[in-house]
Formats: sequence, structure tokens, C-alpha cells
Amino acid sequence: MTDRAKIMPPAQGEPWLLTPGPLTTSLAVKQAMLRDWGSWDSDFRAMTAELRSRLLSMLGAGGADYDCVPVQGSGTYVVEAMLGSLVPRDGKTLVLANGAYGQRTRRTLDCLGRAHLLLDKGDYLPPRGAEVAAILAGDPDITHVAVVHCETSSGILNPIGEIAEAVEAAGRRLLIDSMSAFGALPVEPAHVRFDALVSSANKCIEGVPGFGFVLARRDVLDGARGNSQSLSLDLHDQWAHMETTGQWRFTPPTHTVAAFLQALRAHEAEGGVAGRGARYARNRDVLVAGMRQLGFETLLDDRWLSPIIVTFFCPDDPAFAFDRFYDLMKAKGFIIYPGKLTVVDSFRIGCIGQMDEGVMTQVIAAAGDALRDMGVTDARPPAAALIERARLAA
Repeated sequence: MTDRAKIMPPAQGEPWLLTPGPLTTSLAVKQAMLRDWGSWDSDFRAMTAELRSRLLSMLGAGGADYDCVPVQGSGTYVVEAMLGSLVPRDGKTLVLANGAYGQRTRRTLDCLGRAHLLLDKGDYLPPRGAEVAAILAGDPDITHVAVVHCETSSGILNPIGEIAEAVEAAGRRLLIDSMSAFGALPVEPAHVRFDALVSSANKCIEGVPGFGFVLARRDVLDGARGNSQSLSLDLHDQWAHMETTGQWRFTPPTHTVAAFLQALRAHEAEGGVAGRGARYARNRDVLVAGMRQLGFETLLDDRWLSPIIVTFFCPDDPAFAFDRFYDLMKAKGFIIYPGKLTVVDSFRIGCIGQMDEGVMTQVIAAAGDALRDMGVTDARPPAAALIERARLAA
């Protein structure tokens, strides 16, 4: 259970980060970065071992066949490491896209020179297991399927369970970008069969930026020798070196690792994935109800809303301007995110980080104040946006 008394406001002058990461972190996580560590020292090697072990434990009983490979850099680095190392050079990947990050997977495969096929679902809808099965049945050259667990450009939560079933039934391999979901939503190999998933230190585990990690089957890692065309993003080489020496191949983000260990311990104390996910779900529910009461509309139908981030349509009222709305929210201490959609104007508000439903209540009050300051009397979006949402959700 969450000890809500431990959710403390940021330090004086710091805003709440209502984003999909980097996000608001606890004081204890910040304080963990105040000590320097030697990257080759036995104490730091022990920290790396603990980090890997704790992450693997989140996979549940089905995780015995997996290993954890941390990789320096942002989340995009580790996605590229997974694709470039685990998809053979003669492989072909079905990319399931319904937003910017699925499209980034496609672009990464382009840069890697890996063959791929794109299923583009637009901004509103998830890929479904049946259509994945049909594509795989029609194209025997496809070896892998890549999916984003939570597509934060819209906030949609993709149904990876049914997608995994379709991929397994077709005898193909599943790669999951769980960047913004792992740690708050369960991804257990006992229930969702996958070769590898990736996430990052500065997402639902509430650490700070600096590295990502891959949780992959050991046999898949062992078979990945020679696949990568990159030195620094070669997962097999990074894994083999860590297994042999306990060390990172190149300079690790030592302070970020120390902060992440503190975040992992807090994650466990909160109740693990279930506890963290429950707090985020409460944040989402309070946020969505309050914003709708102000007149805002969510991009997505309720059944696809994730507890990670929510996309709202911009109001059609001519007095509304997102840049002004952003500045007014920032003045109240809240950093929100602009939209990242292709067809409508929108903005996003994150539900993750060191905050609870009490903070979300303050967010709603700040949004209401911002509308009044701007002279916005109607927060509803253009009618065409609602018609399109209803048509696609039917």
C-alpha cells in the first residue's frame, strides 16, 4: 500500500513534472546522487548486480529464463540496441504503430537497414491480435513483431496480451517497448510471451535519466552475437561483459544508478508493480473526471486510457492558445506536455512520478484558473474531432 504521507512536494522553486519522464522524483532519490562512485569498484559492481536482480524480479516466476542488460543513454538508445542486436540482419519486423514512438521504431529499423512492414493505426486505436495474426499468416518472411506497450503520444494502452498470443501462435518473436509502462503495469512472461522488453530509469520506477535496460531471454541474448552494427549499442557484447566482469563496458552513469537503486527500493515498499500502478490509476481517474467537469474531452475512449499519461483535445474557443495555457499552468507550478498527434491540436498531462490524487486535484484547479484568465468560456474541442473519435471507436 502507498504511504501517502511520503508524497512530498518538490523542493522550493521546482515544478511538478506532469510528463511521461523525466518526472518528479523523491527527495531520497535526489539525495542518493550526492555521493561519487568508482565505476570499477566492487561496491559499484554490487550496485549493478542488485539493479539487475531487482528488475528481473518484476517479471515474476516466468522470469527465470531472462536476464537484464542496462545500457547507457536515453530510452531511444536502448530501443535501438534491442532492435539492432536481437533482429538478425536478414530478419523482417512487423511494426505496430499508433503514434510517434511506433513510428520511431520504424525509422530506427530504416537506419539499421532492417526489413520491416508497418501497421499504422493512426492516433486513436490500438493494433488488435486478430489483425496481427492475419498479417503474419500472409507474410512468412516476418520474423519479429515490435509493439509499444503504452504509446505516450496519445496515452493509449495497447493490448499486448492478445498481440503476444497472436505472435506466439504464428511462431514469431515479440519485442516490447515498455518504456513508459514497465514498473506500473504487469508484463510477466508467464502470461505474455516475449523475447525482450525495454524501459528506462526515469519512467514508472521514478529514477532519473541516464540509462535504459533490456529484459531479454538468455538464449536470445546468447544467439545475438554479431547482429549489431554498433559498438556501443551491442547488447550481446554488453551482456557478455557484465556476465564476465560485473562491470559496464564503458563509463556508467554512476549517480543515476545510485538514484535508481533508491527508487527500486521505494517501488518495492509501495507494493511493487501493483502498488505503483494503483496510485497512477487513481491519479488518472481524478484527473480525467476533473478535466471533463471543466469541459475538456479526452482523445481516447475510456477503455484505452492508460494510467501513464492522458491526451486532451485543445478547446475550440478562439480565446484558447496552448502556449498561454502552458505558461499559466507553469506559473502555478505544473509542467505539462504539448500534443504529439498528427491530426488534431491537443496537450498531454502525465499521471506518473512522485505525486498522488491530491496533486491531481490541484492540477484541475490550476487548469480552471487558466481558462478563466484566458477568457475561455467553453473547453469543448471542435465538433469534427469528437465525430472522428466516435466514428473510430464504433
